[in-house]
Amino acid sequence: MTIAIVDYGMGNVRSLMNAFQFIGEDAIVTCDVGELEDADRLVLPGVGAFGDAMAAIRATGLQEPLTRLAMEEKKPVLGVCLGMQLFAKSSREHGNHEGLSWLDAEVVPLEVEAPAKVPHVGWNGLSFDSDDWLFEDIPAKQTDFYFVHSFHMVCRDPADVVATSDHGGQITAVVRRDNLVAAQFHPEKSQDNGLQMLQNWMAHDFAC
Repeated sequence: MTIAIVDYGMGNVRSLMNAFQFIGEDAIVTCDVGELEDADRLVLPGVGAFGDAMAAIRATGLQEPLTRLAMEEKKPVLGVCLGMQLFAKSSREHGNHEGLSWLDAEVVPLEVEAPAKVPHVGWNGLSFDSDDWLFEDIPAKQTDFYFVHSFHMVCRDPADVVATSDHGGQITAVVRRDNLVAAQFHPEKSQDNGLQMLQNWMAHDFAC
């Protein structure tokens, strides 16, 4: 099974590729539409500002092909950090920006209660259903993942949220709808728990 990590110039593609190779999976980094079409699964990374990322996706001619593969062909897609936020309809980061509109969601500034701070940087636990396939073999307690963000996703359908994290208030940590899965944290930087989540994503049969 081949994973294509989408390279539009704003993602931590090397660490993601290394993580997949560590768990024994073939991963390529590409912006070639043909390679994205041929891949079994896609990973949409992202580091930086929402508006800049969407501009880069449009400039590389990837918005239409990615939306077709994700929404029409139902190819499994994993969004990571800013890549997760790009699934939303819009973002209020440094103005108002349109997203990929794969989920009915908005990205808004992270507002927290003291002593929590913004940006949210570092290790934090998750709240999730221990029976969920995405978290199989991941401890439900004292389980930390690595976050770096100042904005977060608000989903209009609560069913799209499968994990939250407490950082001066509840924030959306993982979303999922059909073939779309995305994490606000960096699984590739979250040591054993993050690698296990990637393995679970690879093992899941999205055709069911």
